[in-house]
Amino acid sequence: MPNHPAPLKVGVAGVGVMGRNHARVLSDIRDFDVTTIFDMDDLTAKGVADLYDATPVTTAQAFVDAGLDAAVVSTPNRTHADLSVALLEKGVHVLVEKPIAATVADARRMIDAAKANDRVLMVGQVERFNPAVEAVKRAIADEQVISIQITRVGPFPPRMGEVGVVIDLAVHDIDIIRHLTGSEVAEVQPQLARTRAEREDTALLQFRMDNGVIAHITTNWVTPYKVRTLQVATQGKFVVADLMTRQVTEYFGQQPDGSYQTRAVNSWPNEPLKKELESFAHAIRTGEAPAVTGEDGLRNLEVALRCLGEG
Repeated sequence: MPNHPAPLKVGVAGVGVMGRNHARVLSDIRDFDVTTIFDMDDLTAKGVADLYDATPVTTAQAFVDAGLDAAVVSTPNRTHADLSVALLEKGVHVLVEKPIAATVADARRMIDAAKANDRVLMVGQVERFNPAVEAVKRAIADEQVISIQITRVGPFPPRMGEVGVVIDLAVHDIDIIRHLTGSEVAEVQPQLARTRAEREDTALLQFRMDNGVIAHITTNWVTPYKVRTLQVATQGKFVVADLMTRQVTEYFGQQPDGSYQTRAVNSWPNEPLKKELESFAHAIRTGEAPAVTGEDGLRNLEVALRCLGEG
């Protein structure tokens, strides 16, 4: 039997919908031992901690002082930076939910703290680990990409308060576009609308990348059902992915008479969140850069803020 290193003591800060998912998946990965759950609501903290034999805490300070090796920060955006910096300065590796922070200055503080303390800072851009996105990336690997179109729409989420669709939803797609093109956003042309909310709840975002690829994101909270689709046009093929069913189809070999061929591209039935957290463990164990770095998180945030006219 190979010797497996002792599991990393991990805590989860903020156990709303996403934080609970993190705790559930972490408890299933042998590299981690969930030891501490932080939520300002003591009943919530205790309820989740009890599921995993963990210790509940209700203050950020108690969480920072809990003797953790690693932490997942899924508290509200505006609290990401202070909590993450305090953890990194304590020598704790941090995976912070997207968006990395509320401001670019906050994101930079986090990146600097990770460097200064030689800790992993990873950003939870979970769609990067969606098997359908990986399948699309493989399908277009040797192709010249022309354009990317992403639709991410659905009903109004009951849990949102502080941010609109650009920060909540489009940050996923900005990351996917950067990941698929290997290029940075050069130009943004945003169109935003507020129909039922204090923040924008509908956005049409157009981008031109440094390498010439053009991209378009349609996102809203006014569609009664969820749609998550990704379409990539290249010189040789057209690739369509449903990010929910993970079905990926390639259209190619178009003929003058309008006929073409199709093939299904395999995507594996992995849970993206599990792949993300395993990737976090791998970065901690090996010292390699995480799959989604603090700089990635910063770039995604910068683009989103530019779309909102705040960048």
